[in-house]
Amino acid sequence: MDWGQIWKVVSLPDNVPITAIAVLVPFYAWYALRQARATDRLIAQLDASPELAKTHHRKIFPFRPGWAREVPVWPYLLRIEFLATIIVSLILMVWSITLNAPLEEPANPNHTMNPSKAPWYFVGLQEMLVYFDPWFAGVVLPSLIVVGLMVFPYVDTNPLGVGYYTIKQRTVALASFGVGFFIWLALIFIGTFVRGPGWMWFWPGQTWDHAQVIYEVNRNLPEVLGISNPFIQAILGLFVIGAFYAAAGWVIHKAVTRSSLNKKILEDQHGAIRDLPGVRDHHTCGTAGQDATQACISN
Repeated sequence: MDWGQIWKVVSLPDNVPITAIAVLVPFYAWYALRQARATDRLIAQLDASPELAKTHHRKIFPFRPGWAREVPVWPYLLRIEFLATIIVSLILMVWSITLNAPLEEPANPNHTMNPSKAPWYFVGLQEMLVYFDPWFAGVVLPSLIVVGLMVFPYVDTNPLGVGYYTIKQRTVALASFGVGFFIWLALIFIGTFVRGPGWMWFWPGQTWDHAQVIYEVNRNLPEVLGISNPFIQAILGLFVIGAFYAAAGWVIHKAVTRSSLNKKILEDQHGAIRDLPGVRDHHTCGTAGQDATQACISN
């Protein structure tokens, strides 16, 4: 789209959140990473000098003499929350008064939108339909994302990095969430500002051409390799998917156990699990002789 079309898309009421995301996400990401780097520098400084670590503070904003040890909720916390509520309410009121709701005329089969785009929070999902089968893009991938978010706390069990910003102590968690989050934002921005009529790719500054036709189709791997036998296609697909998950599991394992600290945490957790009474008894029975094993079974 050309620059006039970009302004038209940006100024749409439905795309105001995307414009806000384009400003707020980079700012807060920079601010958090800035504090994380300051914390990592302090950690490295204390690790390099054990004597300094005995007396030096552990925070980038340390407690100073004369400060109160305890701060009451009122008025300090509630006053900030009350002011934040008023400011957000004013912003929403001005937003709702100055911008019309993104409602259009009733559907007309003789005049359809081109391009027809989902709301901004679903544009990323609509963009994935370009690259994957609808069943995979609309059902399998979102399900894997939700399951991955639930499972990952049990994969990366590093207890550090709680209550403060850090990069070195939570590299795996930060990288995994950051990559996924920014890929999803990239899909939203591509679907909003790059996709034009017919859902074709138009670079910023390139005018939308409704008469342009480009033959672009997705090709499956068996088609690329010239395999037409359905049985061989299924075997190839299972092999590729299995290899992908095996490689992904190996990469995640190496990433989680890359540092000596994470490796020690996992070893301590496995040792604690082995020391549980039921697990210890089962392990003893499994390694004992035949008579002892029979006694364990009878017990």
